[in-house]
Amino acid sequence: MHKLAESIRSVPGFPKPGIVFRDITTLLNDPAAFNEALSIFHNRYKNTPLDRVVAVESRGFIFGAALANLLQVGFVPIRKPGKLPAQTLHEEYELEYGRDTIEIHADAVKRGDRILIHDDLLATGGTSVAACRLIERMGGSVVGLAFLIELSFLHGRQRLGNYDVFSIIQYESE
Repeated sequence: MHKLAESIRSVPGFPKPGIVFRDITTLLNDPAAFNEALSIFHNRYKNTPLDRVVAVESRGFIFGAALANLLQVGFVPIRKPGKLPAQTLHEEYELEYGRDTIEIHADAVKRGDRILIHDDLLATGGTSVAACRLIERMGGSVVGLAFLIELSFLHGRQRLGNYDVFSIIQYESE
């Protein structure tokens, strides 16, 4: 496992019993760790032709916006319903116990745009699959998906099929 994992706090029983929450706020509070993670993402994508970094609410915004700035491309947020002020497109997806929805501004991605999707964590992949569908419905091309953390025991990468998936830290078990 990557040494950055040492800067992430594990919180057993949150948000419910049986779950170990991987809390990135401790990494964010360590400037050296934050810069190292951001440098890893930047080095991975600096030679990849991109037009935008699209990041998923809310922790995805932290690295997503900083990475877009370093790569000198636009930044686009994907949010929960009702949070974006202009016309939106939405995509529903399955959760373990129910459904959820994400939204993006309808004019945020242009046909042919090359998109890197970023989120802090890849678990089951439901949110990421929905984000990919949104981008592709808008005519964009998903160049890759970047995550700080991957819970590989939940097999989210498999749900993402042939997309290029990159994660810095992988947890093999809860």
